[in-house]
Amino acid sequence: MAKKYNSILGVDIGSQTIKIAEVRLQGRQPSVTALGMAQTPEGAVDHIGVHDSESVGQVLKQLCASSGVSVGDVVVSMAGQGSVLVRTLEVPNMNESELKQHMDWEITRNIPFAESTVVSDFKAFPPESAAAQNMDVVMAISPQSAVDLIVDMVKKAGKKTAALDVEPLGLARSLAMSYESDMQGKNICLVEIGHRTTSINIYRDGKLLMPRQVPLGGEMFTRAIADNMNVSFEEAEHMKHTKGEVPTSVGAAPSTTFNPFDTGGATQQFAPYNPFADPSEAAPEGEPSAEATEVVPVPEPEMPVATPSTGMSDEATGIYNAMAGILDEFTAEVRRSIDYYRSKGGEVDVIMLCGGGSKLRNLPSFLESAVGLPAQMLDPMRNITVNAKRADGDSDDARNEYAVAVGNGLHICF
Repeated sequence: MAKKYNSILGVDIGSQTIKIAEVRLQGRQPSVTALGMAQTPEGAVDHIGVHDSESVGQVLKQLCASSGVSVGDVVVSMAGQGSVLVRTLEVPNMNESELKQHMDWEITRNIPFAESTVVSDFKAFPPESAAAQNMDVVMAISPQSAVDLIVDMVKKAGKKTAALDVEPLGLARSLAMSYESDMQGKNICLVEIGHRTTSINIYRDGKLLMPRQVPLGGEMFTRAIADNMNVSFEEAEHMKHTKGEVPTSVGAAPSTTFNPFDTGGATQQFAPYNPFADPSEAAPEGEPSAEATEVVPVPEPEMPVATPSTGMSDEATGIYNAMAGILDEFTAEVRRSIDYYRSKGGEVDVIMLCGGGSKLRNLPSFLESAVGLPAQMLDPMRNITVNAKRADGDSDDARNEYAVAVGNGLHICF
């Protein structure tokens, strides 16, 4: 986004809802001047990406009108397994020309899509110290067809695409703007729970250190309630939001040195599972391949089933027990990501939660107990003035669903 903007509309296209946040600069401070949320057309967007730019564009147009949006320029994030790849790399320090040449090579060898025509970009972070020999780089690759769909969607909404972004970087801006002083020098694991996917990203001082996306979201919790309690999906969704909760504690938290990939005393040595490894890359000599590693059956730690002694009502306990298996999977994925980051020499100080699926009552306390790290909810509008014309989503219950949309709007500040 070479042009300097004083106002922008941040757009987040989810598989369940579309969120928008109009952000304006007042002096040097950002202000949210419009917010809005609408249901995504059925079947138009899924975990792969946007499929129907026409219907999504029309909903976005109506949402802008009903929310009082007046700016015409949009920053929208690319999302979906078939729409974008985001990866972080550590490369030797090099000048701008050398880095460009090196990243061209990295991008070419990392294209995961069948489509050969792609759009790509990268962002390099300066070394943390003059003595550092390496620097971190974030790269993004998207098929040209996915980019064209997003641009067409924005055009059908009567807007102009100022920039395309990716969700992990939009979240990084939300985190940096709202928690800069509190989180300085800390490693943050930010977990955004969407409808069908969850992104687990680790940051330090606004720098994206590790992005990961898993195909598990709020829909799976609802589906588990519907299946186990023999109710409709719509009724299960209502039950989850109005009566669903989880225990505040799972008992003693696992040791921070717990290795979920330990073979339990097996004599053969296996390298830790790398959830980001390219299966086509050969393992170093003397080490097993990623494929060999993944076939080792390793049971995840069992989550205790809630009982009325947790202080929950009988009805809440029944809802929890219906979705306990999915909650176990979710907790294991968070733990696995943190353990992998630790295996590379990093550490995590705090877990933060956002997204529509994060509103399950007591989830931060539950996760804190299960993983053994402090956990809290993210407020993307903390320390930001909100003067929304129609702040339908500006409530304590919905604020953190706007993390990506507000982060995209904060493009004008960074």
